Amino acid sequence: MPDAPADPAAWGSCRFCGVAVPPGAAHCEICGADGPLPAGTLTAAPKAVRRRVQWAAGLRSLIVAGVVIGLAVTLVQAVIAGPPNVPDPLTTAGVHEIPAGGTWVLSGNVTGGDYVTGNFTTIDPAGLSLGLDVYNSSQYFSLGSSKPTTPLFSISPAPTGRIVFTADYTDRFYFVFWNPYTPSSGLNVTAYITTEYESNVGDEGFG
Repeated sequence: MPDAPADPAAWGSCRFCGVAVPPGAAHCEICGADGPLPAGTLTAAPKAVRRRVQWAAGLRSLIVAGVVIGLAVTLVQAVIAGPPNVPDPLTTAGVHEIPAGGTWVLSGNVTGGDYVTGNFTTIDPAGLSLGLDVYNSSQYFSLGSSKPTTPLFSISPAPTGRIVFTADYTDRFYFVFWNPYTPSSGLNVTAYITTEYESNVGDEGFG
């Protein structure tokens, strides 16, 4: 009994790479090969064509399987590794030069109840002083507008200082290290400054 005629609206396949080809197409849109096989005619195609199409289909299946396995491995590794450990911007250590009459500002978000600790030491010229004021976001912008402000934490100018700042509420806080010497003095101060953001989660207290 002869095969039923192929549906003219059914997609065929490329005789070279085996991908689906829309009905009525004169060539494959992927590889450009002419004479696509109409739907349902692959079994009647020459043996070499059938083998090539079957090989191409198998290769595509292998590639898809490889991609799926690769994604699965990546996801498993991500779950095992957990979230990336990104240093908090308020955990720092470095040497900074603060010009006479100028400032160096460190800022970052602090959750209410958490704290920032650290210290500073002037190293060049040794023995010169440095001050520190800590402001919340609204105070800091008022400071930039030359409006009167009251810092939440301060260290008077000194060669060394110990930082222990606790945030009573969540906000962005600004640690403003300032050189107390007038610009005309030319006394630029180089200091080694360290800070560390610490969470109070799981702590019984901080003393």
